[in-house]
Parts: sequence; structure tokens; C-alpha cells
Amino acid sequence: MHAWLCQEPTGTQSLHWTELPTPSPKAGEVLVEIRAASLNFPDLLMVQNKYQIKPPLPFVPGAEWAGVVQAVGEGVTHLRPGQSVACLSGTGGFATHSIAASQRCMPLPDGFNHIDAAAFIMAYATSHHALIDRGQLQPGETVLILGAAGGVGSAAIQIAKARGARVIAAASSEEKCNLCLKLGADAVIDYSQEDLREAVKTLSGGKGPDVIYDPVGGDLAEPALRSIAWRGRYLVVGFAAGPIPSLPLNLPLLKGASIVGVFWGEFAKREPQANAAMMAELAQWYGQGKIKPAIDRTMPMSQLLAAFERMSTRAVLGKLVLVN
Repeated sequence: MHAWLCQEPTGTQSLHWTELPTPSPKAGEVLVEIRAASLNFPDLLMVQNKYQIKPPLPFVPGAEWAGVVQAVGEGVTHLRPGQSVACLSGTGGFATHSIAASQRCMPLPDGFNHIDAAAFIMAYATSHHALIDRGQLQPGETVLILGAAGGVGSAAIQIAKARGARVIAAASSEEKCNLCLKLGADAVIDYSQEDLREAVKTLSGGKGPDVIYDPVGGDLAEPALRSIAWRGRYLVVGFAAGPIPSLPLNLPLLKGASIVGVFWGEFAKREPQANAAMMAELAQWYGQGKIKPAIDRTMPMSQLLAAFERMSTRAVLGKLVLVN
């Protein structure tokens, strides 16, 4: 097998396409031939040594991928060789093969292709957990989605619409705003050209959004929070802009608002039954056509470094997927 191996997490230049022995699955594991792997922002942070989870060295990055089971270890009964699966393993995806714990593999129903599957779990699970569970988004409410043309943002648009909410999507270019409209957003804000707070005020009729979905952080956080509705819920999803914002705590006091942390990975560990029910609902929604990953483009696995460069310049619309 071959894999992009990280010997030292000093940046993408530390990655090298390396031939390795193809491993055999141990008890509870499966060996999967990888057909597609999506690029996620934590993948970039991990090879820069900036992510909260730091895998032992050396490691193969690539949190999320899909492929075909080649072999199963002792005790694995719910998966079989030849079966298509998607997996969120945290690492190992930027390769031709990977070992994964069988419980982390999601069997793919007929019609669920590998490219969509590789772009599905992290974005849609994060956004569903954020909006439906943590944000308690209700039909008819208004949600403001920042970074709405990215992987989790584009998923959040679709989930919010499936919930019956009104979506204001904010993104950093006209091209990204057009994608948001295609995904079902009711209104868009190009915050490279418009004042975010004033635009939100206008589009919400002065009321403000009931829920704010923020995977961006940085300079957008405070004006977004200042725009929130009474009893609003501000969802802290991530910090793609880089800086972690310091928010004045008098703002949630004045609005009777909540600042709510979103950590889907920990939720999945602590509440596995609730997570399984959520994933089943998402798979059902995919089959019904209510949600479908927005794929920016596919690139050969050999072009991982170019893919990272595209992500670092925030040029990706939706999800970028590498294929073998």
C-alpha cells in the first residue's frame, strides 16, 4: 500500500507519499481499500501541529474516507469483504488502504456513492448535532450560517432547510453566495462587501437570527453575536479564520442569549446511542434527497499537497475529495 506519511507535523511540506506494508486487521478491525477521502480543516491543522488531538508520530492524515472492505478481523460480524463503507477514523485516510475499528465504519446503502460518502460524516454529523441538538432549531426560526459555502456550512444550510427553518447564509465572495442559494439558502450576505451586522438586521426585519452557526470565529464573531435575537443560541462550531474570539459576556446577558459549544466527536463518544440515531436519520435524509454533499471538485490522491494549498487559501466551495 501507499500513504501520505507525516514524520514531523511541521506543515504540509512534511508529507511524503510512502510505500508501506499492507496491514492485516486485528480483532474488531477491518482493512479497507480506500476509494475516496475528503479534505477537512482539522486535517490541515493536524499536520501543522495546531489541532487539539495530536496523533503519535509518524501518522497518516485523513480523517474521513470511504471504500470497500478487503478483510475483517476476529469478532467482526456486521461487515464483510466487498461491502462499501464510510469511516471517520481521525487519521489514515490519505492512502490506498487503511485499518479502522469496525464500529467506526458506516455501512453504505445502495446508491450511496463513495465520493459523497467520503464527504458526509463529519460535515453532516457536526451540523445536525449543532443545529438540532445543541441549538434546538425549530421550524420557522431564522438561522444565520457563517462560512456557509464550506464543508460544514453547506451541510448546515441543507439540514436547517430540512428542519423547516429560514436560512441566512453568509460567505466571503459572490461565487460562494451563489452556491449557498443553490443549496437552498433563503438569503445571502457577502461579508467581503457588506457590513454583516447591518445586513443581518435588514434580512431579519430587525429581529435578528434565533440561531447563529459559527465555524469561522475571528472578526465575524462579535458582530454576529450583537445581531442575535432575544433567547438566541450562538453555536461555537470552530475557528476557521484562525483567531479564537474574545466575546463581551454582557451581550448574551442583554439578549437573554446562550453561547453553546459544539463538539460532535465527544458527543459521539459519550452518547453513542443518540449519535447512532442521528446518523440513521441523516442516511435516511440522503436517500430521500433532502441532503447531498456539495463537492467542490475531485482530485487524484497524488495531488494532496495541491489540495491542501487550495484549502488554505479558502478557495474550496463545499468539500474537496481525493480519489484513488
